[in-house]
Amino acid sequence: MFMQSSNLALVLAGPILRHISPQRVVIWLACSEAVELSLVFESPEQRLQFDSGSLSKQCQSIVAGEHLYYYLIDIQLETPLPSDTWISYDLQLTPRGQGQSLGWQHWAPDLTYPSRDLPGFIITSKVKRMLHGSCRKPHHPSDDGLAAADAWLANVELEQWPSLLMMSGDQIYADDVATPMLVAIHRLIERLGLANESFAASQLDSSEALHQQGYYLSRQTLLPKKGAEQAAKKALFSGVRKPIFTSDHANNHLISLAEMLAMYLLVWSPSGWQDLAMSPPEELALDELDEYLQQREILERFIQGLAKVQRLMAHLPCAMMFDDHDVTDDWNLSAAWELAAYGHPFSKRIIGNAMAGYFLCQGWGNAPDNFPAELLEGLQQSLAEPGGEAHQQLIEQLLSHSQWHYCWDTQPALLVLDTRTHRWRSERNLDAPSGLMDWEALCELQQQMIGLDSAILVSPAPMFGVKLIEVIQRIFTWLGKPLLVDAENWMAHPGAANSLLNMFRHGKTPQHFVILSGDVHYSFVYQIQLRRRQQGPEIWQITSSGIKNQFPDSLLHHLDKLNRWLYSPKSPLNWFTKRRGMRVIPHRPENAASGERLLNAAGIGLLELNADGSPHAVWQLTSQGELVAFAMDEQHARWE
Repeated sequence: MFMQSSNLALVLAGPILRHISPQRVVIWLACSEAVELSLVFESPEQRLQFDSGSLSKQCQSIVAGEHLYYYLIDIQLETPLPSDTWISYDLQLTPRGQGQSLGWQHWAPDLTYPSRDLPGFIITSKVKRMLHGSCRKPHHPSDDGLAAADAWLANVELEQWPSLLMMSGDQIYADDVATPMLVAIHRLIERLGLANESFAASQLDSSEALHQQGYYLSRQTLLPKKGAEQAAKKALFSGVRKPIFTSDHANNHLISLAEMLAMYLLVWSPSGWQDLAMSPPEELALDELDEYLQQREILERFIQGLAKVQRLMAHLPCAMMFDDHDVTDDWNLSAAWELAAYGHPFSKRIIGNAMAGYFLCQGWGNAPDNFPAELLEGLQQSLAEPGGEAHQQLIEQLLSHSQWHYCWDTQPALLVLDTRTHRWRSERNLDAPSGLMDWEALCELQQQMIGLDSAILVSPAPMFGVKLIEVIQRIFTWLGKPLLVDAENWMAHPGAANSLLNMFRHGKTPQHFVILSGDVHYSFVYQIQLRRRQQGPEIWQITSSGIKNQFPDSLLHHLDKLNRWLYSPKSPLNWFTKRRGMRVIPHRPENAASGERLLNAAGIGLLELNADGSPHAVWQLTSQGELVAFAMDEQHARWE
C-alpha cells in the first residue's frame, strides 16, 4: 500500500459511491494529501474517460488539515450510463508534485471482488433489492453487519445485486465512544495535523488540551449543565445542575470537530488504523483497565472487517441519514431539551461540530444540490480556524439549514426523511416529546408523493412501532421523564401522528408504501391496512436494527410476549391507540420461538420488491452470515 512520509495511507476512507444514476455519478473520498483525480467508466456498451483537467471542473474539495483532504466527485453526464449492467470504474490518484498516477492496487489493495480487475456498480432501472440498516456501534460485542453484507455480496450473481445500501441513522456514536477508540482518535488527529479549536464557555481553552489530556471516562465533567433556575423547574428542587446531554455513556462524548472527523475515518476504512497503537492511558484505574482491554479486543475484531466495509461501500450507492447518536442522544427530543442545549455556547458548539461532521462525511453526497457554495466555503473557513468567527457562523447555518431530507429518483422513489431538525414542538408542555416532523414538513412530503404509484419512505424511527413499548414511553412522558425511555415515536405527538395517518388516507398518495426504519436495535415486519376501506393503500413497516448493536435479549423477549397478550386482535386496548383505524399484521421471522414477532439479531436488512413496489421478500442478514426470512403470507401472520 502506498504510504506517505507521515506514515499515512494516501486514501484514508473511500471511495464511497453516493448518488448514482444514468445521468449523474457522485463519489466521496478522503486523502492524506492533495491529489489530482482521473476517472474511467467502462461497460460492455461504452467507455467514458475523464482526465484530471476535465474532472477538476466536476470535483469539489475541502482541506481539513495538513494531511486530510476531502473530495466529492460529482459528474453530470452528457452521455448516460447504461442500466442493468456492470459498469467498472478506474479511479486514478496523482499526488500533487508527483507524476505517477496510482490506482486502487496502491491505496486499497482489497477493494475489488474476486474475478474483477476493477471496482464497479450496477445502475438498476427499478429497485428490486436493497440493503438497509442503522445503529453501528464499533465496541458492541456483536460482529459487523456491513462486513457480513460484503461477504454476502461477494457470493451472489450480478442479477441479485441490491440497487443501494440505505444507512438510516447512527452511522457513528458520537455520544458513546469506547476509551480505546477515543485514544485512537487522538493519535490519528495528531498524524492528520488538524488545527487547534478554541472553546468558549468551557473549562478548556482549546482542543489541544482536550486531545493531549484525553479526559478519558471523565468527559461528563466537561459537558455543560443546565442552569440552576431551569433545573429547579424541571427537578422540583432548586440548586441542582443537571446535564444537558442525556446519554448514559457520555463519559467519552466526542467534543471537537477534529474528533468527529477522525471518528468517521476510523469506522469506514482500515487505512487510518495502520500503525495506530491502542495502548491504554496510564491514568486508568484497574477496573477501568479491565474494561479497556475488553473493548480493545472487540475493536480489533471490528478493524479486521473494515477492508470489507470499504469494499462494500465502493460498490453499492450509499444513501445516509442522521439520527440522534450521529450527534448526541435525545437530540431535539423536546422543546425543553432544545432550549437548554442551544442556549449554552459549549453544548451548541458540540452539536454544531457533530452536524459539520455529518455534513462533510454523509450529507454532502446524499444530495449535493442541497448545499450551496457559501455553506462549503463556510466549512472550509471553519476548518482553517476552528472556533473562530467563521466556525460560529457555520454552526448557525447548519442549525437553520432546511434541506437535510432528500429524494432519489429511483423506481420506486426513495424519500429519506429528516426527523430531527423539523420537529413539531409541543406548545402545552415544553418537556413533552416533540413530533418527529412538523406540519409544514409533512405537507411537503405529501405533495412529493402525490401521483406516485409506490414509494420507499425512510424514517429513522419506525412510523408503526411496538404498541406496548410506545405505551411505556407515554407513561414515562406523563410522569415527566421522557428522556429515561427515549420517548420519541411517531404516535407520541398528537398533531404529527394525525397528520401522518391522514397522509396515508389521502386518495392521491401511493397505493404501495414501504417504510424502512432502524433505531430500535431489533427487527420486525408489519403490514398495515386501513379499516373499512377495501381499496386503501398497502403499507409495510420494515425495521432492521442494528448493524452492530442489539436490544437486551431477555428484556425484548418479555416485551414481545406482553405485547402479544395485551394487544391481541380482540383486545379492547387496541381502541385506545392512535392506530385504531388501522389493522396491523405482524409477520413473524421464520423459526421464531413461541410466535415471537421481534427478531433480535445484529446485521442488516435485505428487501426484495415486486414490480409494483410492494415487498416480495424480507430477510435479516445477520452479522454471523445467516439469512433469516420473515414469513410474508398472511397465513403465518397474526392480526393486532
